[in-house]
Amino acid sequence: QLQFVESGGGLVQPGGSLRLSCAASGSRLDYYAVGWFRQAPGKEREGVSCISDSDGGTYYADSVKGRFTISRDKDKNTVYLQMNSLKAEDTGVYYCAKDGGTDFESWGQGTQVTVSS
Repeated sequence: QLQFVESGGGLVQPGGSLRLSCAASGSRLDYYAVGWFRQAPGKEREGVSCISDSDGGTYYADSVKGRFTISRDKDKNTVYLQMNSLKAEDTGVYYCAKDGGTDFESWGQGTQVTVSS
């Protein structure tokens, strides 16, 4: 069964960068679209970015377009989220999950990102 482990979060100043990793085990990620989501304190979880399983097509929420880049490394069975020009409003717990067809599933435990001076 596919399981994800997110890592790479931390405390960063506004304008800084982080690269999040979503490492998969139990199955090849090649077969699935994978999404990154985040949840800020007191807010609902929101979709941030997604990468398709077939042609590598990508999706970004308007709030992160031009600043975040999603990618996958098939050899490492890992999906990354490069986050640049970070803002305070990017603070939250970041999760990855696979597209199960009707919903995203196999959620990881999340990694905390805090953008603060």
